[in-house]
Amino acid sequence: MTYSGVVTVGGPADVHELPDLMISKVAVGPMNNNAYLLRCRATDEQLLIDAAAEPHTLLSLIGESGIASVVTTHRHQDHWSALREVVDATGARTYAGQYDAEGIPVPTDVPVADGDTVRVGRVELTARHLVGHTPGSIALVYNDPHGHPHVFTGDCLFPGGVGNTWKDSKAFESLINDVETKLFDRLPDETWVYPGHGDDTTLGAERPHLEEWRERGW
Repeated sequence: MTYSGVVTVGGPADVHELPDLMISKVAVGPMNNNAYLLRCRATDEQLLIDAAAEPHTLLSLIGESGIASVVTTHRHQDHWSALREVVDATGARTYAGQYDAEGIPVPTDVPVADGDTVRVGRVELTARHLVGHTPGSIALVYNDPHGHPHVFTGDCLFPGGVGNTWKDSKAFESLINDVETKLFDRLPDETWVYPGHGDDTTLGAERPHLEEWRERGW
């Protein structure tokens, strides 16, 4: 089956099959959050990005093999509402951006800084600290050695714009600068973007609109 990245709450996961990594996307909760289960194909180790809601749905997706770790992209409650239940059930290590960890009630085992590596089996993800939506939001970049990069952006980048900065001009300027310099300037158009809510996109689809976003201020 061809991966589309289109999922609905209560519906099945969509699975993106890469040579070294399996990515399962599911939508959960009243705010239509995306959660992503990553599985290393060489070792079967698994990592969850955002235990957002519906712990029963997430644990069913994870399956009996469990997860080694769970990464929370940022401190907003809709991205960690199921974290306690998932950690209690799996014993997973917890990761979060070092400046957002204090805002997440489940203790963070591994505070993450810009440029840090997060591993799932033999697969390496690079963290990028993006400031503006929250002080410590992180995106995770997977540079697929067999193809184009993939980036999990939390609430920092969506189809059509960057994340909400609540009309705070300084926060918006910070966020769009970080997104541009740490993602758009470093990664090619083919880079697949997996956001915290809604459908996927690519950097190439969004790149022509960067100046438009700056001019409108959101």
